[in-house]
Amino acid sequence: MDRTPVPADERVAYGTDPNQFFDVFWPVEKPKGLTIYVHGGFWRSRLNLEHASHINRALAGAGYLAVSLEYRRAGETGGGWPVTFQDVAVGFSTARVKYAASGNPVVLGHSAGGHLALLLAANTREMKGVVGLGAVSCLEMAYKENLGAGAVKDFMGGGPEELPEFYAAADPVRHDSHVRRVLVHGTEDDVVPIGIGQAFVKARAMDAGKVSLVEIAGGDHFDPIDPDSKGWAVVLGAVVGLEGG
Repeated sequence: MDRTPVPADERVAYGTDPNQFFDVFWPVEKPKGLTIYVHGGFWRSRLNLEHASHINRALAGAGYLAVSLEYRRAGETGGGWPVTFQDVAVGFSTARVKYAASGNPVVLGHSAGGHLALLLAANTREMKGVVGLGAVSCLEMAYKENLGAGAVKDFMGGGPEELPEFYAAADPVRHDSHVRRVLVHGTEDDVVPIGIGQAFVKARAMDAGKVSLVEIAGGDHFDPIDPDSKGWAVVLGAVVGLEGG
């Protein structure tokens, strides 16, 4: 998180708002697949996609055409539910069509970005799979556990008792999917505890799309997005597995 961001090779707008764009990281040779990454930060405007440049550059280094989505977030960028998810859906569709020659993508999402990626998998089949990295996969559970000091309430505009229809639409744990989903979670994650991922896998076990949880022993919340961590081999293995399927 403290490292200087690495530059992208290209920036593409998918809308008119300054936050509606994605960065593109090209591999040296012909891409062997497409990845689309949704960054985290508890949906809040204070954190943008710059820290995600390292994992996307690593994905490009592994041979993938790596796309990193930016989107409007809760706060000064004018996001929140449902605008944030709408941005991610449009950005995903734009990138998928633009780079169709590389095939349907594997979508990765970290933390709150994992929530958005998993919700995307419940709304479209046009992907090879989702890799959730320390994902906020159960929205109401995250609200009850007060993750991010009120982050879910800030994003949704209230709690589940006030806005039951919003939570019904926004919580991926309530939606089945035909898309394969792999959750990668550090066992020592104290930002989004692994119990959130375990609850999601249990709830969605009967979906048409297989869902599984891969643990990073001793890993924290940021190990899955650090190409220099012991968790990187696990993340890349999940991507390779979904691309190959």
